[in-house]
Amino acid sequence: MTTGSTPPAAPQPFTLRAILAGSIGALILSLGAPYAIHLIRGSYMALDFSTPGAVFLFFVLTFIVNRVLRRLRREWALNPGELIIAYIMMIVASAICTMGLTSQLLPIITAPRYYGPENAGWTKHLLPLLDRRPWLTPTTAEAIRYFYEGLPRGRHIPWGAWAAPLAAWLPFMCVLYLVMIAMMVIIRKQWVERERLAFPVTQLPLEMARGADAPGGAPFFRNAVMWSGFAIPFILGSLKGLHYYYPVVPVIAQSASYPWFREPLIFVVYLSFPLLGFFYLVNTETLFGLWFFNIVFQVIAGLIVMFGATWQENLGIYGSPSPWFAHLGMGAMIALVALGLWSARAHLRDVVRKALRGDPAVDDSGEVMSYRAAFWSVVGGLGFMWVWLWLTGLPVTLAVIFLAGAFVLFYGLARVVMESGLAVAVASTISSGFVVSSFGSKAVGGPGLVSLAINYVWSSDIRTYVMASSAHALRMADMTARRKRPLFWIIWLAIFISIAASIWVTMVLAYAKGGVNLNQWFFIDGPRAPYNWIVDKLATPTDPNWPGWLVRAGGFAVMSFLMFMRTRFVWWPFHPIGFAVGSTWIMNVLFATCLAAWVLKSLIIRYGGLRGYMFLRPAFLGFILGQYTCNAVWLIIDAMTGATNNVIGWI
Repeated sequence: MTTGSTPPAAPQPFTLRAILAGSIGALILSLGAPYAIHLIRGSYMALDFSTPGAVFLFFVLTFIVNRVLRRLRREWALNPGELIIAYIMMIVASAICTMGLTSQLLPIITAPRYYGPENAGWTKHLLPLLDRRPWLTPTTAEAIRYFYEGLPRGRHIPWGAWAAPLAAWLPFMCVLYLVMIAMMVIIRKQWVERERLAFPVTQLPLEMARGADAPGGAPFFRNAVMWSGFAIPFILGSLKGLHYYYPVVPVIAQSASYPWFREPLIFVVYLSFPLLGFFYLVNTETLFGLWFFNIVFQVIAGLIVMFGATWQENLGIYGSPSPWFAHLGMGAMIALVALGLWSARAHLRDVVRKALRGDPAVDDSGEVMSYRAAFWSVVGGLGFMWVWLWLTGLPVTLAVIFLAGAFVLFYGLARVVMESGLAVAVASTISSGFVVSSFGSKAVGGPGLVSLAINYVWSSDIRTYVMASSAHALRMADMTARRKRPLFWIIWLAIFISIAASIWVTMVLAYAKGGVNLNQWFFIDGPRAPYNWIVDKLATPTDPNWPGWLVRAGGFAVMSFLMFMRTRFVWWPFHPIGFAVGSTWIMNVLFATCLAAWVLKSLIIRYGGLRGYMFLRPAFLGFILGQYTCNAVWLIIDAMTGATNNVIGWI
């Protein structure tokens, strides 16, 4: 290039072929993940923030499809920006097609009228209250029975019976997604540019796409260290898959459990290759905080059992089984969110000035939405959701508190994932349990309890949701595009594809096979749980749990102290993220993996320095890709052979 010449413009990522590739990937995932989870019942591919199905499809796209296109005609190959746009559509679809929406929505809104008649408590306490709001659920007995038991020969899916409830639920869910996207737009600059969070989940797809348009393809796929890491989980997982068909094939165990303290406590040692890879990508202080606080909580749990200090309070099935830890974790999460927003106050003031006054000094041209649109989307969306919850029976004031609790957990967990690499994060409690414990079931009332139960659809087992996918999408878009406004509509295209395709395939499977013959958790155990919980509360009304308030206050205070020490003193070793999620069941499972990652990374940095870390980084990324590819390959094999329950990996 001669002096003074203009550098060539970066390739445009928002092309028709990128959107087409992303739409096809989103469609395959939205159809395939429900099929895998309900009919094959193998490895979960769209259950968590880690989005294994999207990773595998992106591997196929970058390593196989794009290479073939390049060989046929070089300009046919997608450039890195186009590939990332396609991947963004896949991870958004992954947050909806099973755990995020569809596999929760359809069974939960039908469970009361299918399982209710066989349960005296449901018949007495639940169904009369639900009958007051028939628009929330299908009401045709035949349509519900066939959904769980299968259609008789010659009958067709009764789509009409589902029209009213879907017309009530889907606008609410779309507004929820709009609020989530807008919140991430508002906070993106703070997390990415000011705090520089690690965003570990985005690093593998970025490496897979980087250099994809070069003559030799992405350098990532030419790295022998990566393939060495890839091979380990792929071989171990394949041995497990073969063992299912041929029991003579040996299996190398990746987990063990040991009783300790007193029953029913067990100490789990489990090695998750994907989480080992994600944990390697974050700093050692964060890893230390995760495993240190988890072992502290496990020891405390043992001492509680030994000394008989157990606390009997029914908060529902999700979160920590111990009310001590549920309340403590909620207090910690409130502090994490509140103090995080306080530290972002300067940025948030800029957002408000831009939204309300159009301040030209505040630049929002690099966002997927203007700050004005994002601000009013949050305000208007929360208002709509508040009114909708009130219409479902939740008292006006408690509807505000329930929404606040839910978004504290959504926002807090998203922050945990972006900072810690805990791509299967869960919260210590859920907003429904928080509201009932804090104010008592008497204050909530019967209609309010029914509202809390049916809103388990989106606020209960929050292991994946659009907010986290949007945060990852915005981070990756920073690396691929200067003008990002088209991404907003591309995300919505992925949302609509996933909603339509996943509802259709789940309906077809349920009416063809009978829901009770599909995934037991999603069609039998999970849908019953919220209603069993509220029937217990209806039968034995409760007052506010004041000790719970005190424990939450203690969690808030400890978390505030940890965050203060972390920001003021560089030598402080206890990362507060560990306290926020250290008491959860998922950390009990992943303790050993987190400890192993901390030890390995500490040793690598100590003796190999930055050079050693970067040399081995592809191997740890290979751990993630190898495990998810193995899971997907065996799902495909099982689909062809008709095998079921051949689970290779679950986290």
